[in-house]
Amino acid sequence: MHVDVADPELKARHRAMWGTGDYPRMVETFLLPIGPRLVDACPIGAGVRVLDVATGTGNAAIPAAQRGASVTASDLTPELLEAGRKRPEAEGLALDWVVADAEALPFEDGSFDVVMSSIGVMFAPHHQAAADELVRVCRPGGTIGLLSWTPEGMLGDLLATMKPFAPPPPPGAQPPPLWGSEEHLAGLFGNRVGFHTLERETLEITAFERPRDYAEHFKAYYGPTIAARANAARAGQEAAFDEALDRFCDRWNLGTPDRGRFEQEYLLAVGTRR
Repeated sequence: MHVDVADPELKARHRAMWGTGDYPRMVETFLLPIGPRLVDACPIGAGVRVLDVATGTGNAAIPAAQRGASVTASDLTPELLEAGRKRPEAEGLALDWVVADAEALPFEDGSFDVVMSSIGVMFAPHHQAAADELVRVCRPGGTIGLLSWTPEGMLGDLLATMKPFAPPPPPGAQPPPLWGSEEHLAGLFGNRVGFHTLERETLEITAFERPRDYAEHFKAYYGPTIAARANAARAGQEAAFDEALDRFCDRWNLGTPDRGRFEQEYLLAVGTRR
């Protein structure tokens, strides 16, 4: 089957989905710790050329710039980049913000010392094309660093819960949480990247008073959830969708009925580009 990774209609839908809701608010609510975690795991310091792929609002790119690195923050969705600019400008940090498709990056071969992505590139639909681009723009001997939700973890289960209600995926698309699988990464990168760090860790979430507030937050602010719920509504399945997300929250809550606590597992993968 031929897969057109440059399909302009697909890219437009993808941009629109991530521009829906309020992803910057989600980052501020509970995702801030994971960007610095990835930066801590990579050799980033003054003068290092860093590319953050699918940067969103710069949750990893900004901490890299704070360390004195020369940072390019790229994303398919211009609205996210615009939201991301505000914080570093207030701090006097200079980053290059570039609208770019992770599956066709507009950079020369070997342009960067560190190529990284924090829960970003995993959402590019064609995994092999995206992985090939990460390798291509990283210099030999440079670092590739990835932080991705795992298939077995909470976000993997959330996406699986929404899948029956969501529009069909595009041809050749693979589930995003596969990037959180050690075996999948080995298949994508082969012998081109030697991963010296493959660690599963968890992000603790205590931002929601009632466990089901987690689902309400996603329905209000998270593009993929908004798109899946809208598709469910068109099929008369809106109530079933809401019930499925409520059950999901109950299943993953590690707190009490009056105080939600969740743990989202991710895979931290850092390696050397051979």
